[in-house]
Amino acid sequence: MTDLTKLTLAAARKGLAAKEFASIDLTEAYLGAIEQANPQLNAYVAVTAHEARTMANASDEKRANGVAGPLEGIPLGIKDLFGTKGVHTQAASHILDGFRPEYESTVTANLWRDGAVMLGKLNMDEFAMGSSNETSHYGPVINPWRAGNSTANLVPGGSSGGSAAAVSAWLCAGATATDTGGSIRQPAALTGTVGIKPTYGRCSRWGIVAFASSLDQAGPIARTVEDAAILLTSMAGFDPRDSTSAELPVPDFAAAVERGVKGLTIGIPREYRMDGMPDEIEKLWRQGIAWLTAEGAIIRDISLPHTKYALPTYYIVAPAEASSNLARYDGVKYGLRVTGKDITDMYELTRAKGFGREVKRRVMIGTYVLSAGYYDAYYVQAQKVRTLIKRDFEDAFNAGIDAILTPATPSAAFGVGDEDMKADPVKMYLNDVFTVTVNMAGLPGIAVPAGKDGQGLPLGLQVIGKPFDEETLFAAGRVIERSAATDFSPKQWW
Repeated sequence: MTDLTKLTLAAARKGLAAKEFASIDLTEAYLGAIEQANPQLNAYVAVTAHEARTMANASDEKRANGVAGPLEGIPLGIKDLFGTKGVHTQAASHILDGFRPEYESTVTANLWRDGAVMLGKLNMDEFAMGSSNETSHYGPVINPWRAGNSTANLVPGGSSGGSAAAVSAWLCAGATATDTGGSIRQPAALTGTVGIKPTYGRCSRWGIVAFASSLDQAGPIARTVEDAAILLTSMAGFDPRDSTSAELPVPDFAAAVERGVKGLTIGIPREYRMDGMPDEIEKLWRQGIAWLTAEGAIIRDISLPHTKYALPTYYIVAPAEASSNLARYDGVKYGLRVTGKDITDMYELTRAKGFGREVKRRVMIGTYVLSAGYYDAYYVQAQKVRTLIKRDFEDAFNAGIDAILTPATPSAAFGVGDEDMKADPVKMYLNDVFTVTVNMAGLPGIAVPAGKDGQGLPLGLQVIGKPFDEETLFAAGRVIERSAATDFSPKQWW
């Protein structure tokens, strides 16, 4: 039998439907792969083997009785940001030690409704704050990819690094992830996987630990464009418990995958050609344009003039919202508690010990920009610029642009513990330079593996779409995937 863990989600679904194997067989194969790989990759922070076997057996029983959901028996990994009832949910933070919620996030509840199986909780940057998965309380995730003949460990990107690494290393059939400034698309690009950040409001945020509430959005990371489309169809949907959830029908996204791009007008924003951009990124971008043109797309240069302000604007808005959201972690009701001489001392000691360095940095920035003397100068101004960034995209779409093609990241994966990144946080923040605009405008964006750099590491292209037009992104993403015709499987070393 083929190694079951190497099947795409779509192929596994067909195999289960044809009764070539059972869900328990598929689940056991993944649990065995996790046991072998996780000590080296650190992708999972909690493996829920008992729950996985129970869910897999239940799926097999349902199928035997002629009942099967769209994801019946498919084993998935869940980012540690999603609340899972009675199961470890800590946002990879020390301050949430021992937290097991009494509720289930809407997104994961939707997946279980459709028959999916939970393999465990995936590592991430603490509270989703990071671009390399090095800020986790549980230590860094290691990218399954290595450069050339090197044995040096590389980062998988962040914050959904555990999700991307687990999918890339065949440790789950697909994974949930979240994207606040690029946290689905950037790790997908660095690991040779597909990641889509849907339109803000497409997936419910209820039950997901909040970072920046006006930016956070859940989405899938998968091995193929089709797999990502299948997962998003189950994850999405209106939820009255989330006031920002869009009351719109969920399309069959997988049906749009082979639609093609003939007749579509694809915008190429000149502002994304940035000083110092590596030649290999520019070359890949030109290659993507050629692929889309060959498939019948019309290419048009466009301007998104406020792009240069996106990163500084994001790093005002996101920390401001984070400082508000993280105020609830005080050691009183749940998680870590460090006793002090009075309640104020307990708050201070608990937060000092419970939050990591990057989280503290962003809370401090957020508190500063919201303070009485600086609120108008920083936060209000940032919100005005955010409106201008959103308007740039609206102007492009109103002028006949159907989607926008850009690079996904400014480089391939870099080394764990990179000294330049550690010494200068701004260099780390620059990893999100191509992705943050999408969150600021609430738009959908997909990252698809499209090529490799000189050291054989994966590189991705990003397609940005109109609000609630994820179908066009899947269609364009499939064209890139098919045109690249490259095997984006890492060479197994673990």
